[in-house]
Amino acid sequence: MGGKQKKRPRIGFHAPIKGGLHQALVVAKETGCDTVQIFSRNPRGWAAKPLSSDDIALFKKVRRITKLTPVVIHCNYLVNLAAADELILQKSRASFREEVERAILLGVDYLVVHPGSARGAHEADGIRKCSDSIKFAVRRLDLRKLRILLENTAGQGESIGHRFEHLRVIMDACPKLPLGVCFDTAHAFTAGYDLREEDGLEALIDKLKNTVGTSKVRAVHFNDSRAPYNSRVDRHWHIGEGHIGSDALRRVARHPKLAHAAFILESPYDDPRADLKNLEMLRSFVENGS
Repeated sequence: MGGKQKKRPRIGFHAPIKGGLHQALVVAKETGCDTVQIFSRNPRGWAAKPLSSDDIALFKKVRRITKLTPVVIHCNYLVNLAAADELILQKSRASFREEVERAILLGVDYLVVHPGSARGAHEADGIRKCSDSIKFAVRRLDLRKLRILLENTAGQGESIGHRFEHLRVIMDACPKLPLGVCFDTAHAFTAGYDLREEDGLEALIDKLKNTVGTSKVRAVHFNDSRAPYNSRVDRHWHIGEGHIGSDALRRVARHPKLAHAAFILESPYDDPRADLKNLEMLRSFVENGS
């Protein structure tokens, strides 16, 4: 018998929901994913078509068949939990509550949300407003097994969350809520965390450990960056074709402090069936490092 087998992360991608939410699970399974991320509705509109009992039942049935886990929902793009504009803030809180309710109905594991933009206000005010928004949106809801994951940002457009200290403050302000972190490699890189070399990655892992805690990092958005280091610009790109590079991303994928997390690709594509190169590269990283 050999030594203890090295733990490897579960891998997957953000799958399209064309044809129904359940179809995203089918596509992910057919392409060899262990985990998957989806939107639960149109990500670029305020209004969402309610989930029918048939939608929910079919989604849960297909999930049982595919055995994908964890299943992650990404919040729609319009939600800004740190908005200085009162109308946008109220719409964002209502929309986020709806996202939480949908995630509970579908029985998913994680709901990923960006902390928001404090444009027009002080950064500290935006951070406090974000935590207030989360508490407001989930009050009197039974979250069951759902955990809300705060995603670090690139810092574009005065967004908060580009420092892991911001996420720590939000989590500390919500001690009774099951919050975690979604670590985005491209966002961290363009926000000023240089993970291209081994010592830079170790410094980043130490930062995670000393702020949010590595055990709270439940998902990793595994992306290269089309935007350069410290540019504060959010531009995901294909693995090995951006400014981070395949050597650095291989080290991230194989880091033992992140092996418990779900690694999810968010590379731009038209159809994931026609673009499996990123998934194959990630799989090679976690399986043999080649």
